[in-house]
Amino acid sequence: MSAAAHPNEIRITLPDGLVRTFTRGVTGAEIAAAIGPGLAKAALAVKLDGKLVDLDLPILHDAAIAIVTRKDEADALDLIRHDTAHLLAQAVQALFPGTQVTIGPNIEDGFFYDFARNEPFTPEDLPRIEAKMKELVAADLPTRREVWDRERAIAHFKAIGEHYKAEIIADLPTTEDIKVYFHGDWHDLCRGPHLMSSGKIGTAFKLMKISGAYWRGDAKNAQLQRIYGTAWRDEKELSAYLTRLEEAEKRDHRKLGREMDLFHVQEEAVGQVFWHPKGYTLYRTLENYIRRKIADAYVEVKTPMLLDRTLWERSGHWAKYRENMFLAEVEDEKKILAVKPMNCPGHVQIFNQGLKSYRDLPIRMAEFGSCHRYEPSGALHGIMRVRGFTQDDAHIFCVPEQMTEEAIRASELIFEVYRELGFENVSVKLSTRPENRIGSDEVWDRAEADLALACDRMGVPYTLNPGEGAFYGPKLEFTLTDAIGRGWQCGTVQVDFNLPERFEAEYVAEDGSRQRPAMLHRAVLGSMERFIGVLIEHYAGKFPLWLAPVQAVVATIVSDAEDYAKDAVKALRKAGIRAEADLRNEKINYKVREHSLAKVPALLVAGKKEAAEGTISIRRLGSEKQETMPLKDAIALLAAEATPPDLRE
Repeated sequence: MSAAAHPNEIRITLPDGLVRTFTRGVTGAEIAAAIGPGLAKAALAVKLDGKLVDLDLPILHDAAIAIVTRKDEADALDLIRHDTAHLLAQAVQALFPGTQVTIGPNIEDGFFYDFARNEPFTPEDLPRIEAKMKELVAADLPTRREVWDRERAIAHFKAIGEHYKAEIIADLPTTEDIKVYFHGDWHDLCRGPHLMSSGKIGTAFKLMKISGAYWRGDAKNAQLQRIYGTAWRDEKELSAYLTRLEEAEKRDHRKLGREMDLFHVQEEAVGQVFWHPKGYTLYRTLENYIRRKIADAYVEVKTPMLLDRTLWERSGHWAKYRENMFLAEVEDEKKILAVKPMNCPGHVQIFNQGLKSYRDLPIRMAEFGSCHRYEPSGALHGIMRVRGFTQDDAHIFCVPEQMTEEAIRASELIFEVYRELGFENVSVKLSTRPENRIGSDEVWDRAEADLALACDRMGVPYTLNPGEGAFYGPKLEFTLTDAIGRGWQCGTVQVDFNLPERFEAEYVAEDGSRQRPAMLHRAVLGSMERFIGVLIEHYAGKFPLWLAPVQAVVATIVSDAEDYAKDAVKALRKAGIRAEADLRNEKINYKVREHSLAKVPALLVAGKKEAAEGTISIRRLGSEKQETMPLKDAIALLAAEATPPDLRE
């Protein structure tokens, strides 16, 4: 873009490519007004050379801009939620004088704000606070930004009793501007940007819950009170979100886990799962499925749970991951062992046993590895986030030239498994080099290019996730979308430059030299526990027949049919169907309700007539209809449906 001809003019490039000349110092609001009154009214903020800034910020140089409106979903939601967090803090301080504000960031689907207050908030306070927030929106309070001197800002916030804000300012880099945003007379420290007035926020928000939080996330610091909220562009979006929450509550894997008698957790084993017979049947069904999927291409290994700290020091995990590791001290031997938090160092030890040739590669080494990691108790969540879990883990050792092909092979496996498990919508991110990393730029260039090439050759679109790769290499992250639109990041394909180097892994190349192998970490499901939680919520417990822990129950109507029901169960089991008999002296409607609650896919009803005719009546989960057919036909039908997808012709 050539510079404007006059020194007081700047050239602004609009999204359609049109270049217009404005007076230096023009604001985004003035540019929107120049384009048209409709845009001026709809404008929320401006993107200046890709960075979101306030509408009233003077533009002093040639730039490309875009006016952000409510139609720009991601940016609009970010702005609205940011302003609603301030609105919450303003309302709280109006209703509860003496409350100190601390931080109030955006989070997924909403925001929170942490408060320091002697009296606890109660759920009854939330409607009052919401009502005050709506008053402030209706008042359409103007927003004003000021940049203050650091010492002035610290002194001011201390003087008004906002000691947490003063501490935040003192800790900011000296190069950072101290911005204070006024909403009417109320003000807060903030980097911005913000909407031009409170009326722009709208009323599509709702306060959700109250919880505790430690200042700066440290249990040694003061405990604060956190209020969570959600905010959207309009009432329709808010309503849809609340409906999704209701549906998510119905699908909660903890609730369904109890109803289906799958698992439980308890205080004596924090963050670890007690699998009940039905739950472990589901677990083994999934594990056996994955084992069959990799049988032809991988070798399966088993590595120790406890490894000496010297190995973890050598791998680098002791320095970077020590606080997340469980330790065991052997006093007699004066040794400290660590319960493994991951499987990769053990796999390198197996690779290093015996000399490898380039002809031996690739070696794909898999393990259903039992791992343990310390997670804070407040972060634990059913079986979704635990301390003890099993990874369907694998490490692929190959020559560098094989890296793209191996990434493709691993990715195709991930896509195929997700599809067969009922997840059609899968997105991919390519996480690239972080600032703190090992390996030369040349090596990183090669690895990132190989992963990108793998996606291109598969025809798989991906988004870049800059700087989010591991310190040891870039990675592909696979996120599946469940039945109610939630994303779950599960599978990964990661390049590792660290472990082969630290453990001096090598192979004999074609020219006879010793070379480092390329190493790929591969997980399809990730944590078995977490993925089963995802499956439970995706299917709302109503698994496809092949996954269901109990696939069929034969329920009697009268005691005269007991022997027939027992024989039917035997025949079903012989055909490979997980079947049980319900011979209790209860009415059939009671049995139907109970097995429906337990999410049994097929209820086979047997009475006198069925016993006499050799038939059975099938009632499917969620259906009021009942179909009667010969028992052998019912068994054949269910056996075909119960066949895992990888075994179907």
